[in-house]
Amino acid sequence: MRRPFRAPPTVKDGPRVNREIRVPEVQLIDAEGANLGVVAMPEALALAEAAGLDLVEIAPNSEPPVCKILDFGKFKYQSQKKASEARKKQKTVEVKEIKMRPNIDTHDYEVKMRAMLRFFEEGDKVKVTLRFRGREMAHQDLGVKLLDQVRAETIEIAKVESEPKLEGRQMVMVLAPR
Repeated sequence: MRRPFRAPPTVKDGPRVNREIRVPEVQLIDAEGANLGVVAMPEALALAEAAGLDLVEIAPNSEPPVCKILDFGKFKYQSQKKASEARKKQKTVEVKEIKMRPNIDTHDYEVKMRAMLRFFEEGDKVKVTLRFRGREMAHQDLGVKLLDQVRAETIEIAKVESEPKLEGRQMVMVLAPR
């Protein structure tokens, strides 16, 4: 016979409010921001009810926990707005890849360099991949020279994050904007 499924207790995210706060006394801050000192829990709830607001636990880990009398709906709304603003300002750094060959033509090289400079201006990292084919593997020094040239041209605006290293038939170097 199978044991009946028991769901784990629901975990509430965010601060505890009103009767969820289960401590004998709290450090209380009223609606105007004035510190009322250490107050017994029933008295704190009565003060919040009298003001027509909620008692919200602000700092649960302090001794005793700090609670504030405020409108919980408004508090939640403002914290969501703050979180979305923080997400907007966040910039994810992408790694763009530029592929070259050891015997690349000068014009092709210049086009790739322009793209690389644009990536650095956008704040992205650039992974320069140099692919060797067939007999080119015997002339890896050409590849090293080319990557050194790339490094020399971008030294002002980028720093080498990983030195050129051979991975199978390709040589890889990662540059990051300064």
